[in-house]
Amino acid sequence: MLTSVDRLLFVRRIPIFEELRDDFIVRLTSVMDELRFPANHTIFRQGEEGRSLFIVISGRIKVHIEDRQLAVFTKGESFGEMAIFDAQPRSATAITLEPCECLELTQEQLYEAIEETPEISLNIIRALSRRVRNLNDAINELSIND
Repeated sequence: MLTSVDRLLFVRRIPIFEELRDDFIVRLTSVMDELRFPANHTIFRQGEEGRSLFIVISGRIKVHIEDRQLAVFTKGESFGEMAIFDAQPRSATAITLEPCECLELTQEQLYEAIEETPEISLNIIRALSRRVRNLNDAINELSIND
């Protein structure tokens, strides 16, 4: 388990939180749950309701649709953000590739954080935009190689 100082130092390096004040990050991380998952554990399934995002503390998580891998997330990366904003079912399935530890931030916790510090929404938009650009690049690579 991470101490409050370890949580601050860890979350400070996550792109969606990197520009926020330390006192705000301390309050935010104090309400996050720290979860442990065994290898081959399904964190969430495509089509399920999603009301939280996850930050990988350790291990690797594969996100996929059926047999198509979309991404593998490792230490310091976040996943599951889309469902927290659009109230739509999860668009993919997330499974641990090895034992993992994650921090979970719920929709309610995030919305309270955005009300207090609106800058966090810009950081999340930037992170999601980078992810879309990376997916576009991957699609373009596939098109070129076909």
